[in-house]
Amino acid sequence: MTSSALPVARSRRGRRAILAVVLALAGALGIGLTPAPAAAQTPGRYVALGDSFTAGPLIPNQSLSPLGCLRSDQNYPSEVQRTLRFGQFADVSCSGADTGDMTSPQNVTPGPNPPQFDALTADTTVVTLGIGGNDIGFSSILENCASLTPFGSPCRDRYVRNGVDELQQRIAATAPKIAATIQGIRARAPQARIYVVGYPAIVPDTGSGCWPSVPLAWNDVPYLRSTHKSLNAMLAQQAAANGATYVDVYTPSIGHDACRSSGTRWVEPLVPGNLAAPFHPNARGMDGMAAVVSAAIQAG
Repeated sequence: MTSSALPVARSRRGRRAILAVVLALAGALGIGLTPAPAAAQTPGRYVALGDSFTAGPLIPNQSLSPLGCLRSDQNYPSEVQRTLRFGQFADVSCSGADTGDMTSPQNVTPGPNPPQFDALTADTTVVTLGIGGNDIGFSSILENCASLTPFGSPCRDRYVRNGVDELQQRIAATAPKIAATIQGIRARAPQARIYVVGYPAIVPDTGSGCWPSVPLAWNDVPYLRSTHKSLNAMLAQQAAANGATYVDVYTPSIGHDACRSSGTRWVEPLVPGNLAAPFHPNARGMDGMAAVVSAAIQAG
């Protein structure tokens, strides 16, 4: 070796010695130095349609397009997109939406929100749809069923008369609207896989609830739980009948209802303990729903 090569050789030996020390320390401290591989991107275009249970009202951060939709960038469509990384993504869900808002502008303040179907394109490959609750009057049902005492069954007495259940009639009347919505998606996005997402548990899956946190009379809780399950069953039936896949988020949400502690629940009670709208999913609930939806999409 020539004298001119000695500094280079020593420099290389010095770098190898430093690297050996760094690797030894990293091993001792349990630090991995191998860079994590970049998450694989899913080819195609993902479009999310839906109402407030999709949009995520009051969960930070709220979108400005338009602000009146109360759409969060931490809702389950956004979490699905962060997990699966589709090449294109459009979330046009909007609080208060019903099936009619798929094809007509929705008047929100400020707004309006364009017809949600406007986001569908011929190259759309995945669509999630969370709709139906407002078609049966979700908000008015909660308002009408709120009780100042835990006694009696004022909700059931209001909606079931002479053996006829008005809410079951509303669910039945919504079924063809769900069918038409799925068919409308198929017409605009013929290559898309369509996933109809149900609604998570609001009241416990058993028992008589937690008045006054969820201000429903004890005897009304089983009635409203049954109504909720009927709505989800109708969504599942219409998905199956129209070539879509139903995604059950109710079962995974059992034990995470609005009666649970603020660190456990997926849905908030009347007075939220997490940043979310009353009786709507919080960020934890959106994460839970996103995991189920992502798994369904990956399963094909």
